[in-house]
Amino acid sequence: MNLVTIAFKTLRYRSLASSLTALSVALGIMMMIAVLVIHGIVGETFSQRAVGVGLVVGPKGSDLGMVLSAIYRVGKAGEPLPYRFYKDTLLGKDQEWADWIESAIPITMGDVTEEGAFPIIGTTPDFFTIDYVPGRRFGIKGTLPQKPFDAVIGHRVAEGNNWKLGSTFKIIHGGAESDHKHDEVFTVVGILAPTGTANDKTVFCNIEGFFMLAGHEKPPQEAIKRLRDFGYDVSPEQERRLIKSADHSGHNHGDGHQHLHKVPDDLKEVSYIFVRTKNGPQSIFLTNRLNEGKIAQAVNPIPVMARLMNDLVGNVQMVLLVLTGLIVVVAGIGIFVSIYNSMSDRRREIAIMRSLGAHRGTVFGIILSEAMLLCLGGGLLGLILGHGLVLIAAPIVEVRAGLVLDPWKFEPLELVIFPVLLILGSCVGILPGLTAYRTDVAQSLSE
Repeated sequence: MNLVTIAFKTLRYRSLASSLTALSVALGIMMMIAVLVIHGIVGETFSQRAVGVGLVVGPKGSDLGMVLSAIYRVGKAGEPLPYRFYKDTLLGKDQEWADWIESAIPITMGDVTEEGAFPIIGTTPDFFTIDYVPGRRFGIKGTLPQKPFDAVIGHRVAEGNNWKLGSTFKIIHGGAESDHKHDEVFTVVGILAPTGTANDKTVFCNIEGFFMLAGHEKPPQEAIKRLRDFGYDVSPEQERRLIKSADHSGHNHGDGHQHLHKVPDDLKEVSYIFVRTKNGPQSIFLTNRLNEGKIAQAVNPIPVMARLMNDLVGNVQMVLLVLTGLIVVVAGIGIFVSIYNSMSDRRREIAIMRSLGAHRGTVFGIILSEAMLLCLGGGLLGLILGHGLVLIAAPIVEVRAGLVLDPWKFEPLELVIFPVLLILGSCVGILPGLTAYRTDVAQSLSE
């Protein structure tokens, strides 16, 4: 019978005390595993592997706010850009960067679905031809949005609202807090395959239909001022035409049917533009050119999200790991106290072992093995509980924050936990082991 077997039987004999001691270790490891898994998933979500966009072009402001809004659908978009900036400036053939751009896709945002409050994105069918993450294309059941009131929905929208191809819905203007509901009805013509990104919780509408909705066109006077701020000339004749077209862009004929007309480009706005250049240097040159101006900016989302991870999320993870590490250390102290206090009750047991021929080193090894078994057993239980905690939290986090958690995702740092627990068990078992090592056989048997 080896030392580990003897130690295991001793622990089983004191099953209640041993179980509670191991549980204290398990709780600390459980929290540590949960922190590692969730941080790893968050890091992967906010990283290059989760971003298929080269540049995000939008209004001047916070680069972080722009990336979170445009790509992760977190927060609200800033002041929109004139549609002419997208059409004439960014895609203008006379621009120095005309040959640099591989694709430029406009998106508009700000509304949500009436059911489920899922964010609405107005865009072109070209949006679905780009990689949603590097090397991965959208899978779609159905067709792309071709008609003005066609829509493609993410798989979480389909599951959450129980929508299928042919389902119809209405949208709320200005976000979930608004009570301004559009009368127009959109039809689901496509459902996206799961992507593990914010696209899963998004509804994509044809951008032309989005522009036609009441309140989505810029009021003429505001549009004219905005265009002039961007350096575009607007003649008095153009101004009169814009005012006249706005008066007839949409009107109700009293029969409950909304007759919509095409909106002039000068009254259209876009929230952001997703741009992909033909190579890396051209991306840098385009960013510098746009950022030199005072009206718009181009942001590469990768370094922005890396900065967020390093400056905020990374620090939070470190704090949580330190706290959970302290919990494990406290649990280790509990093991030490439990074993050390049991020494006075086990002196006769140890003395009998010694009288039957057990060496001092053997007794020392048994006590040390007990401490190590408690740490490793608690660690194994904590590993299972940690992933189980993520399993329970996954649907809640998905609904609240939009993050898809894989409870069985393995983090490399988990491998470090068990060697550390072996060291911890060795440390807390040394002093009780020395106490057993020094036990006086004659005195203990006489008592």
